Amino acid sequence: MRDTVGEMVVLGEVMAAEAPDLRFSVLGPVRAWRGSEAVHTGSPQQRALLSALLLRDGRTATAGELIDAMWGDEPPPQALAVTRTYASRLRKVLSSEHLVSESGGYALRLSPGALDLDLARDCADHADRARASGERTLARELLNRALGLWDGEPLAGVPGPFAENQRTRLSEWRLQLLESRLDLDLEVGHHAEAVSELTSLVAAHPLRERLRELLMLALYRSGRQAEALAVYADTRRLLAEELGVEPRPELARLQQRILHADGGLVPSGEPAPPVTAASVRPAQLPATVADFTGRTAFVSDLAATLSPGAESKVMAFSALAGPGGVGKTTLAVHVAHSARPYFPDGQLYADLSGSGTAPAEPRAVLGDFLHGLGMRSSDIPDSLPARSALYRSLLDGRRVLVLLDNARDAAQVRPLLPGAAGCAALVTSRVRMTALEGAHLVDLDVMSPEEGVQLFTRIVGEDRVRPELQAAHDVVAACGYLPLAIRIAASRLAARRTWTVSVLAAKLADERRRLDELQVGDLAVTATFELGYGQLEPAQQRAFQLLGLAGGPDISLPAAAAALALTESRTEDVLESLVDSSLLESAMPGRYRFHRLVRLYARDRAEHGELPLGEVEAALDRLLDFYLATASRAYALERPGDRFPAHLSATRQPGLDFAEPRAALDWLHREAGPLLACARQATERPGALPRAVDLVWAARNLGESGAHSGQYESAAVALRDAAHSSGDPGAEGRARAALTDVLLIAGRFAEADGEARRAMDLARESGDVLVGCCASNDLGIIALHQGRLQDGERHLLEAIEKFRADGNALGEAGALCDLSRVHVAMDRPASAVELAQRGIDLYDTLGASLRWANGRYALGMALTRAGRPAEAVEQLEHALRVFRDSQQDLWVGLTYFRLAEAELMDRPSSAAAHAEQAMAALRGIGGAWRRANVLVVLGKAVRAMGQPHRARVCWQEALELFESTASAEAAPLRTLLATVTEEAVSAPIPGP
Repeated sequence: MRDTVGEMVVLGEVMAAEAPDLRFSVLGPVRAWRGSEAVHTGSPQQRALLSALLLRDGRTATAGELIDAMWGDEPPPQALAVTRTYASRLRKVLSSEHLVSESGGYALRLSPGALDLDLARDCADHADRARASGERTLARELLNRALGLWDGEPLAGVPGPFAENQRTRLSEWRLQLLESRLDLDLEVGHHAEAVSELTSLVAAHPLRERLRELLMLALYRSGRQAEALAVYADTRRLLAEELGVEPRPELARLQQRILHADGGLVPSGEPAPPVTAASVRPAQLPATVADFTGRTAFVSDLAATLSPGAESKVMAFSALAGPGGVGKTTLAVHVAHSARPYFPDGQLYADLSGSGTAPAEPRAVLGDFLHGLGMRSSDIPDSLPARSALYRSLLDGRRVLVLLDNARDAAQVRPLLPGAAGCAALVTSRVRMTALEGAHLVDLDVMSPEEGVQLFTRIVGEDRVRPELQAAHDVVAACGYLPLAIRIAASRLAARRTWTVSVLAAKLADERRRLDELQVGDLAVTATFELGYGQLEPAQQRAFQLLGLAGGPDISLPAAAAALALTESRTEDVLESLVDSSLLESAMPGRYRFHRLVRLYARDRAEHGELPLGEVEAALDRLLDFYLATASRAYALERPGDRFPAHLSATRQPGLDFAEPRAALDWLHREAGPLLACARQATERPGALPRAVDLVWAARNLGESGAHSGQYESAAVALRDAAHSSGDPGAEGRARAALTDVLLIAGRFAEADGEARRAMDLARESGDVLVGCCASNDLGIIALHQGRLQDGERHLLEAIEKFRADGNALGEAGALCDLSRVHVAMDRPASAVELAQRGIDLYDTLGASLRWANGRYALGMALTRAGRPAEAVEQLEHALRVFRDSQQDLWVGLTYFRLAEAELMDRPSSAAAHAEQAMAALRGIGGAWRRANVLVVLGKAVRAMGQPHRARVCWQEALELFESTASAEAAPLRTLLATVTEEAVSAPIPGP
C-alpha cells in the first residue's frame, strides 16, 4: 500500500517550501524574479555571465574563468573590463548580498530552492529513492515535477562556449529523466499514453536506442506485438544505413522476447489501467444485516476459503447454492464484509438476476465493474472477450473480492471471475455450479429450528418470545425455516405490539391452508408474504403492488413518486415503511429495490389483486412520462435550438429540472438501467410504444456510451420489432432512426444504411417530419463513409431543406457541417470551408457550444484539404477543448485523428503522436472502421519518419479491418501497402 502521508511530505519538501525572495531559472530562458516581479538580467552576454555563476553551485569563478565561459579562445580586447561592467550591473539588480566579489572573482549566494535546476535535481533524487523503495507511482510524480520545470531549451539565447556545453548536458539529462519516467509509465501500466509520447521522441531522436526499446515494450504491452517487432526492423535498418552497426544487445534480446511472447514482459506488480483512469478502490458490497444469526459452520467454511494463504497461487473461489429465500445473499454479504480486511484494494458486487426472465449480460456487468475500477467509457472495449481480458489485467496484482449474486449458470459467471491469485470470488445461485472448475461448492439449506428461532427472537425481542417458545417454533416451521420468510414474519410481529406469537402462528397456519396447491418451499415464503402484505395500510399495499411492476434493477425516489402520483416526501414515508417491514430494500439513500421473490409476489398481486387494470396502466404511464420528460429536458439542455423536443409525444409528468448539462448527463447515466427497462417494458403495451420510442431517442447519449451501448441497442431493436408487429409506422420509424444512430457510432454502416432507408420510407408513410429530417441526414453521412459521395451530397441537401422547413436551425447547422465533410471528400475545399463556416455561424446564434465544436471540427477538416494546416490545427484544438470539457470521448478521439491528418505533411512526428492519442481515446468506441482510418494515418506518419516496417504493420491491420467491414477504403490501401512492402523489403539490413 502506498504511504500517502509520506508522499505528501516528500512533495512538500521538494516543491511546497516557502519560495525564496530571489529566484532564477536556467531550464529555459535565463530569468530572475524578486517575489512575483521579473528582474531585468541584461544583454545576452550579461546573461552568459549570470549563467556561468548560477551553474557553479555557489563556488567562486575567477575573472579568467568567466571570460573563457563567455568568449572561449577569442575574447575581445577589453574582456576583463567588460566582465567587471557586467558584474557591476548584475550586482545593482540582484544586490551585493547575493552577488559577491572575493579572491579576484565572483560568486552567487543563493537560498535553497532559488534555482530551478536545483529543484529538478532534488525531485530526481527523491524519485530515485522512491523507486528503490518500491514507490513507483510517487517516483513517477516526482519525475513529472522535475520535467515540468523545463521551459523550452535550457539557457535559451545565451551565447558562449560554456552555455553551449551546458545546453547539451542539460538536454541530455532531460532525456534521461524522460526515459526514466517513461520506464515507470510502463511499470505502472500507462502503455497507451507512453506510445504516443515515445513515437514523437523516437522521431526527434532516431538513433537513441533506449527510446526505441521503450516504444517496443509499450506497443507490446498494448497488444500491438506486430508493430513492436516492426519498430525493431526499422531500427535495424536505420542503424545499418546511418552507422553501419547492429542494434545493441539489449534491443535484440527484447525483440526475441517479444517474438516468443515472453510472459516476463508483462509487469508483475500492480498495474494501472492501459489508459488514464481514476485511482478508485471500489466498495460495492450491499449493507450487511445487523441481526445476522446462525450459519456458523457456513461462515467459518467460506471465510477459510476466501482468506488468502501465504502460499496461495490461485484465486479463492466459492459457489453458494440453495433455493430462493434460503438466505444465500444475506450469508454471502455477511461473509464478504467479514473478509474485507483481506481485500484492501476493494470489493465488487453485481446482481446477475439469474432467477428472473432477463438475466444480466456478462458484457454489461463487466462494463459496470470497469467503471467501478476507474475506467472511462471511452477506454472500455466493445466485445465481451476484450472486456473480460481488460478486467483481469486490472485486477492482476491487486487484492479484490468479487461477489456475484443470483447467478444463472456457469456460462454467465465465467467471464466475470478475476483469475488473479490475490483476488477471490463468491457466487450465489439456485443451481450448483459444478461446471466451474476449481470452485469450492457449498449447498445452503434452510435454517435449523434453533437458528430459525434465534433469528426470530433477535428481531422480535426475547421478552416476547421466551414465554411462547413453542409458538415461536410453530412460526418458524410455518415459514419453512427460510430466513427471508422468518424475517418478514418477525418484522410484522415486531410492528404489532398487541399481537402475541401465538396469534402470528395461527395466522400463518390459515394462510398455508389457503395456498395448499403450492410446493412446500414456496408455501412458506408466499404465506409469509400474504401475512406481511395483509397487515399493510391501503397506501402501502398500493405502492407495493405498483412499484413491483417497474422494470430495472432499482428505482429512484423521484421516479417512484411519479409512478405513485404522490409527493416525494409522502412517497419516501411509504417506501421507508415498506423497508421497515422487510418488503423493500434501500441500498442507498433515495434508491429502492425489491428482493427477487418479493418482486414476483408484488407483481402477482398487482396483476391479479385488488387494483383495477386502469390503475396499473396509469402508474406505468406516469413512470414512462417521468423518464421521457426528464430525458427530453436533458436533451434540450445539451442541444439548445434543436426542434427535436417539440416533436415528442406529450407527457403529463413534469420531469426533473437541471441547473447545467453535466448534471443532466449524470442523471441519464445513473438511470440508464431503469430507464431502458421502462422503455422495453412498453413493448407489451402498444399504446405506450410511441412514448417509449421517444424516450430511447431522447436518451441517445446512452447509445454513444461504451458502458450502455449494448443495452441501448437491445432496447431500440425490441421497440422496432414491437412497433412493426403492432402496425405503428410512426413508432417504427423513430425506433429505426434511433437504431441508425447507435449503428453509425459503432461504424456498422451497412446495417445503419438499411435501418435509415426503412426509416425514411416509414417517415413518408406516417408524415413524421422529425424522422424525415434525421433519416436524410443519416443517409448522407452513411453515403460519405461508404464512398458514395454524390448520394451523400444529395441526401444532405435534402436534409438541409427539411431542417430549414421545420425551423430546426440546430439540425440545419449540423447538416451544413456534414455536407462540408462530403465536399472535402469530393476535393472541393473552398466550398467545404464556406459550408462549415455557415454551420458555425448558425451554432453561434443558438449558443450551442458543444455543437459549435462540431462545426470547428468540420472546418478543421476543410482547411486541411484546402492546404491550410496551421489554421486547421487552430480550429481542431478549439473543438478538442470543448469536447474534453463535455466528456464527449468519441469526438475527442476523432478530433485527435483529424489533428493527425492536418499535421501529416509538415509535422509527421506530431501527426503520429496525435494518431496514437486517437487510438487510445477510441478504444472501445467508434468501431473497426474508425480504428482502421486512424491506423492508415499513423502508418503514413511513421513512414514519413523513416519507419516503413511499422507503417506496413499499421496498414496490414487497417486492411483487415476494412475488409471485415466491406469498406471501399480497402482497395486503395492495398496499393499503398504494396509500395511500403517493396520499400521495406529493399531496405539493406546487415547480418542474418
